[in-house]
Amino acid sequence: MSLTKADIEQLQPELAGKNPRTILKAALNHFDNIAISFSGAEDVVLIDLVHQLGKKITVFTLDTGRLHSDTYRFLEEVQKHYQIDLEVLSPDNLALEKMVAEKGLFSFYDEGHKECCGIRKIAPLRRKLATVEAWITGQRKDQSLDTRQNISEIEVDAAFSTDEHTLVKFNPLANWTSVQVWDYIEAYQVPYNPLHEQGFKSIGCEPCTRPTRPNQHEREGRWWWEDGGKKECGLHAKNS
Repeated sequence: MSLTKADIEQLQPELAGKNPRTILKAALNHFDNIAISFSGAEDVVLIDLVHQLGKKITVFTLDTGRLHSDTYRFLEEVQKHYQIDLEVLSPDNLALEKMVAEKGLFSFYDEGHKECCGIRKIAPLRRKLATVEAWITGQRKDQSLDTRQNISEIEVDAAFSTDEHTLVKFNPLANWTSVQVWDYIEAYQVPYNPLHEQGFKSIGCEPCTRPTRPNQHEREGRWWWEDGGKKECGLHAKNS
């Protein structure tokens, strides 16, 4: 089943403020061709919730080639724990080789992360999202006061929709806090990345992620050399 923009506008107030299970049920009831994007703690909570609902869903992840070794082991652990077929998306090798040959491996420190993220993350994601009708993300409003405060439980994905393909995006954890996510992880013994125990709150590529200090916001550990309004890789920016 597909939803029109009018359908989505009607669903927005119905799902506003609802708990993640209710939002996930709505997503799975309306779409068969739907996928979960998996990388961090929030996404495993979503996988666990779908598992508890007794549903199967496509789960994919972006392998940028620059992830921490702990993250790669974490991806494997989640795949085995939930007995899922994890679809791993990789960047286009020619585009990547061209950028590295021309600018080196760390050009983002001088030029910003947009080009590198565009090749390693956005392009593979765009290819995947062109094949589904909807996707589910672990975005939370409190992850960024600058860029995510206005996300909805359901929305048309402005970043990846085209004239020919309207992509629907569900954010079941939009109204949860980090504390609620970790309470769930503890209560249900959900696997998590061991880097969280080393002070990493938000985990991306190894060169672009560092631990945060006490009382620092979780996004302060991402692209720390750039200002707060740029702390998005492009996966969600246009929707925020």
